[in-house]
Amino acid sequence: MFRDRIDAGRQLAQVLEACRPARPLVLALPRGGVVVGAEIARRLGAELDVLLIKKLRAPNNPELALGAVTEDGRSFLNEELMRVVKPAPDYVQAEIKTRLREMSDQRRRYRKVKASIHAGDRVVILVDDGLATGATMIAATQAVAAAHPRKLIVAVPVAPPDTLQFIQRIPQVNETECLLTPSWFGGVGEYYQDFTQVSDDEVVAVLRQFAGTTP
Repeated sequence: MFRDRIDAGRQLAQVLEACRPARPLVLALPRGGVVVGAEIARRLGAELDVLLIKKLRAPNNPELALGAVTEDGRSFLNEELMRVVKPAPDYVQAEIKTRLREMSDQRRRYRKVKASIHAGDRVVILVDDGLATGATMIAATQAVAAAHPRKLIVAVPVAPPDTLQFIQRIPQVNETECLLTPSWFGGVGEYYQDFTQVSDDEVVAVLRQFAGTTP
């Protein structure tokens, strides 16, 4: 288990040490991934930015991700789950609109303290605090790939083996780093002693620490 997200970030930074000479860009998924990503960026002397993305929540089960949507409106749907859950025809579009509104509010807060960094021709380390279905991370890889990075690395502390294998098969993903791949997976939070929810205020504070910094 990890003590907390800071501990997870430090452990991930150790296995990512070979990336240091490339001056990577650490792109973290808010909100929990930002704490993990910040520790990696500090340890590698890298830049940090956030990639705004939201999971599309299943009706009556907000922890289950039917897919995810990026801030520019690109979405990924888990077709297998869609067939099982069978949401109402207009449900997904309504959920996409709701999540886009939420990201708009976040973007205003985050970008007040730190401008976005272009991922083109960069070694990008895409970070979250863990994967479950992987829907959010899959959409994130598609969003980053559209910027044409030199190399795309997905780094997470924990993920179920089948989800990690799916991520590894994405053509745009050049490398994955995952510290724990338990065969029985109950949820990301079970592998942290402290998995307290991260607030937008905490994300803003982290971004302020990295504002104006270059590797």
